[in-house]
Amino acid sequence: MMDHALSFLSAGQGLLPLLAAMAVTLLAGFVKGAVGFAMPLIMISAFSAFLPPDVALAGLILPTLVTNLSQAFRNGVPAARASAWQFRRFLIGTVIFIAVSAQVMGDIPRVAYLLLLGVPVTAFALAQLAGMPLALRLEHRNRAEWGLGVIGGLYGGVSGIWGPPLLVYLLSINASKHEMVRVQGVVFLIGAVALLLAHLGTGVADRTTLAFSAALVIPAQIGMVLGYRLQDRLPQARFRRWTQGLLVVTGANLILQALLA
Repeated sequence: MMDHALSFLSAGQGLLPLLAAMAVTLLAGFVKGAVGFAMPLIMISAFSAFLPPDVALAGLILPTLVTNLSQAFRNGVPAARASAWQFRRFLIGTVIFIAVSAQVMGDIPRVAYLLLLGVPVTAFALAQLAGMPLALRLEHRNRAEWGLGVIGGLYGGVSGIWGPPLLVYLLSINASKHEMVRVQGVVFLIGAVALLLAHLGTGVADRTTLAFSAALVIPAQIGMVLGYRLQDRLPQARFRRWTQGLLVVTGANLILQALLA
């Protein structure tokens, strides 16, 4: 009975991979609670070292969904609704193209999409850290929002990662700390729902892999609560620097994955 339950919760991977996945998810939840993003990136990067690709991708779906629900509504429903409307172009582009790209998940070379995302994200974040003025002019924001939403959706469907394009946009328009975190929660929540629905269709998310994903929800939420405490203490300037620094690490990690693939 216990062996059957363990096999079910671990998607057939065993106890050690399940415990390792829980530890990774706890860390990812803490980072997300502190700066508002990077959970899927941390999880998929680490999971890929000891889990099959379909289990790794499915594993992040429910923790991402639940933690984004918490993040999106932390400041209340009216604030979340206002953010959803303000960034509706990014949301629409992301949702539509998650559904599109999920259908061709196995047909896109992993090296290609890792490099195409990692290189520009790293360059942008390094430029920001160096103090280069990269803020978008007001008349170009609508087009940038549409374009980055489409890019985020294209990557999201095949990798479960659609955060970097949104971070690039929010940093470039100098969004405040609370707005950045809330907007990320709203966009990531809707994207997480789209990702779940897309992969229920592809078969990546099924009874077995979703049980594994559900087992990771508790460590994800514990990490989020701990991360919130740090976020509340961070001044705006330091929060922005941490976000830029983490974005550099994120992009560099994607490039490294591509080179090692």
